Amino acid sequence: MSNIKVRFAPSPTGFMHIGNTRTALFNWLLAKKLGGKFMLRIDDTDTLRSKAEYEVAIRDALHWLGLEWSEEARQSARAARYQEVTERLKQAGRVYACYETPEELEFMRKRLLNKGLPPIYDRSALKLTQEQIARYEAEGRRPHYRFKLVDGDIVWHDMVRGECRYSEKNLSDPVIIREDGSFLYHLPSVIDDVDFGITHIVRGEDHVTNTAAQIQMFEAIGGQVPTFAHLPLLTGKEGKLSKRLGSLGVKELRAEGVEAMAICSFLAKLGTSESIEPFYSLEELANTLDFSKMGRSQPKFDEAELKHFNTRMLHTMPYEAVKDRYSVSAEFWNAVRGNLEVADDVKLWDSICRQTLTPQIEDKTLCEAAADLLPPEPWNENTFNEWMSAVKTQSGKKGKELFHPLRKALTAMDNGPELKILLPLIGRTKAYKRLKGETA
Repeated sequence: MSNIKVRFAPSPTGFMHIGNTRTALFNWLLAKKLGGKFMLRIDDTDTLRSKAEYEVAIRDALHWLGLEWSEEARQSARAARYQEVTERLKQAGRVYACYETPEELEFMRKRLLNKGLPPIYDRSALKLTQEQIARYEAEGRRPHYRFKLVDGDIVWHDMVRGECRYSEKNLSDPVIIREDGSFLYHLPSVIDDVDFGITHIVRGEDHVTNTAAQIQMFEAIGGQVPTFAHLPLLTGKEGKLSKRLGSLGVKELRAEGVEAMAICSFLAKLGTSESIEPFYSLEELANTLDFSKMGRSQPKFDEAELKHFNTRMLHTMPYEAVKDRYSVSAEFWNAVRGNLEVADDVKLWDSICRQTLTPQIEDKTLCEAAADLLPPEPWNENTFNEWMSAVKTQSGKKGKELFHPLRKALTAMDNGPELKILLPLIGRTKAYKRLKGETA
């Protein structure tokens, strides 16, 4: 086992949507490909919005997708550690108190923008005297805290974006602690990544500027800076992130019959230079992971396209992938899979072929003649065509006039898998009785 380690760090403030499912998948695939570990970190510092039901749903979604983890942590349990590191950074002059109100900060921001300048905090808090601080505290103001960036360019090689370069002059010192004493995302995340030995961080491109500031945080606390990969964000097919896409989750897709491996195969290749093809195991999919094939433009996610892909995938899905889910034989699965919309449809065809049903007789004369012409078993690949030829000759019927009444008698359905496929699965005894109008 290598020392490679990645993490997926969801906030339990909502269900797993398609965007963070993609992030979890890429982290898992990278760990698998490099022989490393995949960690689950619950970022539950937002106590107002974090809910146990969301955390349960996140865990369920990961298990169902096959994205198992070997270690986990919870940020709400690590507050003392964050305080300890923050105190050290205060002593070193890298974390400082600020007393501006949100309204004052917004006024400063607008003033800079009106002058055509970037809205960067001017570090005026560093110039406050003890008297000014005492006056602010007497007014009831509570400080928020910022991390002080040091001069110079921040440069890293991103596995997706190539070289990334930010000048400290163009970045604001990030706020790391709110007035109420609660931590924002930045510093706790870095402390966790250092403490748990995270070597690679795969996340959305909306974190790129965070990364620039966080690299200095890694250095300030004496940690190893991980390797980063920033994925382009998904958009809807209209080119913008629709409300549906923002809420569309694993839970809904699973309920609609979309296969876990269809979701993983689709998301892994969406936005890459590779075609979207079915994979039937995560290990096989991980072996193909190549960040250099990831495009820079935002890929368009289309739910209808995923569902169409899911159906196409089912039509070639090997029996091994479903044998633990359905009590059908390999012969049966291979016979009907080409006609399935979702995998659970196999249960319907299993019941048609193996359970008792009442036939629907549209043409009694035709069906009785067909029953009498049924050849004896064993049947082979020519049996159906020979039988149909005999029924056509005797009845003088063809096309829909011939096939529809036979289908209704044999399956009580208007359509479905070819009768040629179903007939051997139903068997001669049941087929004969149904064609004669008997429940069988």
